[in-house]
Amino acid sequence: MPRLIAGLGGLLSDPACCIIKDGEIASAVEQAKVSRQDRLGWFPNEAFQIALEAAGASAANVDCLAIARPFATGPESAAQLALRAKFPASEIVVVEHHHAHAASAYYASEFDSATVLSVDRAGDFRSAVVFRGEGNRLTPARELYFPDSLGDLFNRVTELVGFEPRADEHKVQWLSTSGEPKYADLFRRILHRGGSDWPRIDRAYIDAENGRPGGFSDRFFEALGQAADKPLTSAMKTDLAASLQCVIAEELVRMAGDARNVCIAGGLALNTLLIHSLEERFERVFVQPVAGNSGTALGAALYAWHNFYGEAARVPFRTLCLGPAYEPAEIKRVIENCKLRFQFLLTQEQLIEQAVAALNEHKIVAWMQGRMEFGPRALGNRSILASPLNPYSTENLNVYIKHREPFRKFAASVPEELAHEYFDVGPNARFLATVGRVRPQHRETFAHAILGSDLIRVHTVRKEENPLYHELLVAAGRSTGLPVLYNTSFNLFGDPLVCTPRDAVRSFYSSGIDALFAGSFFLEK
Repeated sequence: MPRLIAGLGGLLSDPACCIIKDGEIASAVEQAKVSRQDRLGWFPNEAFQIALEAAGASAANVDCLAIARPFATGPESAAQLALRAKFPASEIVVVEHHHAHAASAYYASEFDSATVLSVDRAGDFRSAVVFRGEGNRLTPARELYFPDSLGDLFNRVTELVGFEPRADEHKVQWLSTSGEPKYADLFRRILHRGGSDWPRIDRAYIDAENGRPGGFSDRFFEALGQAADKPLTSAMKTDLAASLQCVIAEELVRMAGDARNVCIAGGLALNTLLIHSLEERFERVFVQPVAGNSGTALGAALYAWHNFYGEAARVPFRTLCLGPAYEPAEIKRVIENCKLRFQFLLTQEQLIEQAVAALNEHKIVAWMQGRMEFGPRALGNRSILASPLNPYSTENLNVYIKHREPFRKFAASVPEELAHEYFDVGPNARFLATVGRVRPQHRETFAHAILGSDLIRVHTVRKEENPLYHELLVAAGRSTGLPVLYNTSFNLFGDPLVCTPRDAVRSFYSSGIDALFAGSFFLEK
């Protein structure tokens, strides 16, 4: 058994490092969170070092460096030589991009066999690959090549409706919940030129040289019944988003075929509404929750574990709280250096009691505890929290703290064992990777978080995975009768999720957050 595998992924977009130590996922860290910038195109030194420290290891311990392609802006041969010089005693394993995505999903699942989808824009010039997973083997079954790309079409519509392509696609999915799929047939025609069963984009609807948002052609606007030089109405934008969401979901179902078990990763798998659509169609679905390029670091490491070293036993996938944690002395040093007043809470009971009191006073609470999450979603360690019983909570979070559009709703965190009382939701809610439905008797309580008619983002919290956050939810339930808190990521103005105590303090004092709990330290304005 290899003692330590370091997986690197997303080196040209969202770099990250994952450490497998003694058959366990010991750490995983994204470069942007620890350096506050991506530094694309080369080795993510800060993420690598912090991941090693969090795993209790050093660079000299690395048996294998597994790297997901693409990993160099220039010739990869030169990059490999540089890596061999940097790690002379380590094996170097290079993993193809979509194979890394697929490995991150299949090997992290509990399935012995599955149809595995890797779907993004254009990794290694392929935009999607369907794999067959059997035992510990992943075999490509069918491929889709760029520019026939579901991800590229999503990028184009993102720009068409007024958002930033390759950055704001998540906004399109939430916008879609307010619209109707009036243009679904148009997108079906675009995706199936000549009636093909596999996506084949009709380029007659695309004109990338015309300078219009999204690069759609005159034929596209004629089909919309809209002059190309006139702005889209708000209603058209929501209907375009809904139509795209509907048709992409159909495509993924078609690509998975008659599967019983489905695993999925790749940038499109970050779309929780798509995951919900798959869950409604297939018996069992597992989405690798860090589904974008950062997650290929995990996939590369798991690929090396099973394919290079031939290990049969699966590496357990227990949590995404895999980043650095900070001792009380480190937090205290930052607070005192900033000359801030604080209260130190001596016990966990005091910490929970003070936090519940603040939430019951309808305060917005920043919650920084334990190890930072890996991936784009806050799961109770780097979160901003509010009570659903506060009638202004979602308005305050959106307008005064997150400064974002009102159609973007917040997640509801709930103890896993109590979730069924309030929501109908599947197991992927553990990582905020899907949506659920609010039970009819609770729709009024969660009215401000509902998407469309009854959908809601749900985060189910396991006691054994995050005991402190679980206890906070249970304590909120004891106090108010509702063991649910609204949860959004602790970050501001498009910044990465906060990592360090200094990040937390800066974001706290740069926003309308009322109270900060950083470890056992309590600060309020």
